[in-house]
Amino acid sequence: MPSPSRALLHKEWRELLASRAWWLLLLLIGPLTGMSFIAAVNTYAEVSAAAGETLTPLSGIWAPTGSACELVAVFLLPFVVIRIVGADRQSGALKLELQRPQSRLTRIAAKSAIALAGWAVALLPLLAAAALWRSYGGHIHPSDLLVLLTGHLLNGGLTIALAAAATSLAEHPSTAAILTLSVTVGTWIITFFAALRGGLWERIAAYTPAAVVAEFQHGLLSLPTLLVSLTLLLAGLTLAAVWQPLGTRTSRKLQQTAALGLITALALFLAVQTHQSWDLSENRANSFPLADELALRSLPQPLKITARLAPEDGRRVDLERNAFSKLRRLLPNVEIEFQSATATGLFEQAAAGYGEITYAYNGRSETNRVATAEGVLESIYAVTGLQPANLPEIPFRGHPLAVTPTGAGALFYLLWPGLTLLCGVYVRRRFQ
Repeated sequence: MPSPSRALLHKEWRELLASRAWWLLLLLIGPLTGMSFIAAVNTYAEVSAAAGETLTPLSGIWAPTGSACELVAVFLLPFVVIRIVGADRQSGALKLELQRPQSRLTRIAAKSAIALAGWAVALLPLLAAAALWRSYGGHIHPSDLLVLLTGHLLNGGLTIALAAAATSLAEHPSTAAILTLSVTVGTWIITFFAALRGGLWERIAAYTPAAVVAEFQHGLLSLPTLLVSLTLLLAGLTLAAVWQPLGTRTSRKLQQTAALGLITALALFLAVQTHQSWDLSENRANSFPLADELALRSLPQPLKITARLAPEDGRRVDLERNAFSKLRRLLPNVEIEFQSATATGLFEQAAAGYGEITYAYNGRSETNRVATAEGVLESIYAVTGLQPANLPEIPFRGHPLAVTPTGAGALFYLLWPGLTLLCGVYVRRRFQ
């Protein structure tokens, strides 16, 4: 006789296989991935002829192809989770489930584990795209693909936790779907405010699902991001377990929710205090050259940088992406401050000092308007008196490849939907 936990997992797996929402997700993710992959390969081929020496499959193939998975995780995966978590309440089977010896968290964990397994199956088209790319003669760096898959699995886990919590809080699946979408739209609003206002909004936006996936798509594994995401994931599942029971008083659920909120806030505060990260991209796109990193790590005093640039100024975006984000990873005690009177900077261009970047270190300062990574490094060396070590640097030559996506259309538009339909019809007939 199977153990209660094994029987629960088996039951939830059958629920997943009987779910129309999951089969529809599988049916759609193939063509969406294929569309993204074909467009990425064509663009990669065009750029290879002009600037192939800087091309990497991570940014040219895997990131745009994986955008289809990100889209499906936002708009389709929640309905699968709502179906799995809310089916027992709608059918009345939850009353029988609550009589079993398993704890509430065990039941939610089992449902979430099966939903995550279903999401892992949905990522198979991404692996099929990798196999096609390899058959074309394309280069595959294992860590690039592994980090990307990890990011999409984590994004799926966050979506599952959110949808599970919304399903337990709501009385009806449609209400749960609206709650889930509302939180998703809320993260987009945070990103919008971060682009306009910067500051605290920018720090919060760095941990939204879209920003988390973007980090993994660039080959960056950040410990703060990982810890924050896992904390939110566990908090969502715990919230779902708190609100799942039918006979518990609402006041008691509210008390448990408040306690969970305090514990989650403390865990998030501790998570953002960590600074460890690993650049796993093949071309070290998230890091300075090794000689510069060795020199900067030797700084005994904190470095302060003040940039008078508005949030929507293109120079600020370039600085943040190409220099300041790398500095924050390398020097946890660096202080970078942006100053502006408006969000766009359109009416500040003529103001004295706008566009200036000031570097202050140990009583010395250096001011200029250079907004490139090389200019930032030169300014830091000028104000600190450091000199980078003369280490041999092997230039990254990229992996240009000009090919046509042969066979991709047949695989993603015909074979994948056909197999999904056949498997779906066969499995559902077995369960009827």
